Amino acid sequence: MRRRDFLRTGALAGATALLPAAATPTAVHPGPYQPYGHVDVPGTKEAVTSPDGNVAYLATSTGYATVDVSVPDRPELLADVREPLADHESGPLRGIYDVKLDATDSETLVVVGPANPLPGAVAGVLVVDVTDPAAPERVAFHETDYPIHNCFARDGLAYLTKNDGETNALVILDLDSGETLSEWTLTDVDGAWADVRNGRRSVHDVYVRGDAAYLAHWDAGTWILDVSDPAAPERVGGVAVPDPTELAASTAENGRGGILPPGNHHYVATDESGTLLAVGRESWARRVGGGDGSEESESRLVGGPSGIDLWDVSDPAAPEKLSTIDPPPSPDPTYGGVWTTAHNFELADGRLYSSWYRGGVKRHDVSDPRNPEQLSRWRMPDEASFWTARLAKPGAQEGFFVGASRGVGDVPGRLYTFPDHAGQQASAPSLAPERASETESLVVTGTETETSSDGRAAETDDGASASAPGFGAGAAAGALGLAAWRLRRRVRRE
Repeated sequence: MRRRDFLRTGALAGATALLPAAATPTAVHPGPYQPYGHVDVPGTKEAVTSPDGNVAYLATSTGYATVDVSVPDRPELLADVREPLADHESGPLRGIYDVKLDATDSETLVVVGPANPLPGAVAGVLVVDVTDPAAPERVAFHETDYPIHNCFARDGLAYLTKNDGETNALVILDLDSGETLSEWTLTDVDGAWADVRNGRRSVHDVYVRGDAAYLAHWDAGTWILDVSDPAAPERVGGVAVPDPTELAASTAENGRGGILPPGNHHYVATDESGTLLAVGRESWARRVGGGDGSEESESRLVGGPSGIDLWDVSDPAAPEKLSTIDPPPSPDPTYGGVWTTAHNFELADGRLYSSWYRGGVKRHDVSDPRNPEQLSRWRMPDEASFWTARLAKPGAQEGFFVGASRGVGDVPGRLYTFPDHAGQQASAPSLAPERASETESLVVTGTETETSSDGRAAETDDGASASAPGFGAGAAAGALGLAAWRLRRRVRRE
């Protein structure tokens, strides 16, 4: 970061002729609300920021990257590590959708993958020393026999999602030794969950604050665990958790689920107090009816994009819903259309920083969570499909947040930086029909795959879900590939 060090020293005064007239972020864009800057990083998915707000860490599908954002109008790529573990017999590590800094050790980065089953590919947890973000160093790799879509890291422990077609579990792993300390599943609480199709109860994401872990369990709701003893997690509460028998019956009745609301608990996070919980729900619409030409059978859309619910979880056994932040409207809310449903976000300093795919990024004042107030938003649907939004530095004067976009069409993945102040985008582009379909492959969790009329892999009639939404591209080649994945892992264990 020598160039940035130079910009922050007294040498800046001698270089004023070469720099913008004003060096502070607030002076860069005194007019309509817009990004400070961006840097292209192909394959971008999740992003997190360092505690000092100077560095962003990205999952890039085929690797991971570090970006210097200390000068927010000129973000600069520091390191772009592609194909980590290329020397492994089953390497490299691929399908990397998530990275996390250890919440108590910002010099340790955890990189996980693949996000979905990739037959024959290595899977596991890569531990990286990012003391020097420009020169990350591999510390350890802990191989797993299951894909890892998302994770969290805290106190030297990794909290991992395990969805391998047989098990939907939270795995807690020691980052030093690689030892699995525990696995927790819904069936530990009630065996009736085994009757719910796998894809409707996937553990999609995990968030940890203090001694509590929050699991986004898709149509099975959000579960709150006490993880003060990581070897023995215990359920202490939940949000919008349905009766498993009723959920199993509803699946059997309509033959499919998972893309339509309600349910679809995709991502969760709390504020600093741990009492305000935000639950992002990811959903789409499905076209039904039509076919015989009669007016009564005219097709219509059922469902649509979902938003972010705010809950008071000061008593996790009796949560109270406070409000909902609605998603931007979509001209085509189907799975193959224009996505504007909720994705990843952060609660910090009384603000909610949220991403909505091509619906853009938003900032809300949630200091009164019963009445959230939108402060700013920005979208550019022809070039940006936002995966996450994360605060870097708070404050209207010099604060900013980052938004990670996976790109649209021939526009690559990017990391954007945005002002942390209120404002309105001038002439926000309409959410016109897509340049390229948003549809991505789904994680396969069954034994057969049938393609539905809307292009989504349908659930089979053998009691398993052939797919589960929310898992993104590169899920798997198909059910036969997943079977090969499991067989290979089983043989290796034996």
